[in-house]
Amino acid sequence: MTYAATLPDTEKVLREDLANAFRICHMLGWSESVGNHFSAAVSADGQQFLLNAKWQHFDTIAPEDLLLLDSQSRETPATADASAWCVHGTLHRRLPEARVVLHAHSPYATALACLKDPTMVPIDNNTARFYGRTAYDLSFGGIADATEEGERLADAIGDKSVLVMGNHGVTIVGDTVAEAFEDLYFFEKAAQTLILARSDGSPLAVLSDAVAQNTADGWRAYRGMAQKHFSYLCSVLPQRQS
Repeated sequence: MTYAATLPDTEKVLREDLANAFRICHMLGWSESVGNHFSAAVSADGQQFLLNAKWQHFDTIAPEDLLLLDSQSRETPATADASAWCVHGTLHRRLPEARVVLHAHSPYATALACLKDPTMVPIDNNTARFYGRTAYDLSFGGIADATEEGERLADAIGDKSVLVMGNHGVTIVGDTVAEAFEDLYFFEKAAQTLILARSDGSPLAVLSDAVAQNTADGWRAYRGMAQKHFSYLCSVLPQRQS
């Protein structure tokens, strides 16, 4: 009996999607050595979740490599990175509605996070996509491997779907891997636009609150793009090495 044959269909698909998300992240140039972490809740109550193992390169992650962890555990699993457990374990425990949690140091999102004011200012369609959906944590204290760090991040994100982590990177939460990855993709695009627009020091043409909100609301009709885009990205991934 194969490994996949022993899994419920829902977990099998979730493992495949999350493993592909890691490899797509690397393909887009957003992986960082053997760090950064993605997770996805498996159980209905959101407490059991999949997480990449300690220090495994994104491009090598297969569905069967993902750890199945319980956020209620009191100790850091030996197979998990301490910072991953601190952040993802706490977020899944505190925010069971956050089914998928993607944390990355993609270049422009990280550059934005390093500005004194890292606000995602609405200046076009992509930046306005995140209007009213973005939270900010500006209390960076180094590697996030302490319990109180995870608790602070959970408090900071609240009911938002994006957390800009000052001097650090970005964390995205979503209902599915495809939807969370689409937000990660568009947040990086939005951050790139904002960083480039700021680059010559000229004033930004900031959208009014009403237009920004209308634009953000307008994106809801395009929610189906996420699965189509994710399926395409999966289809162009290089074949796994045997």
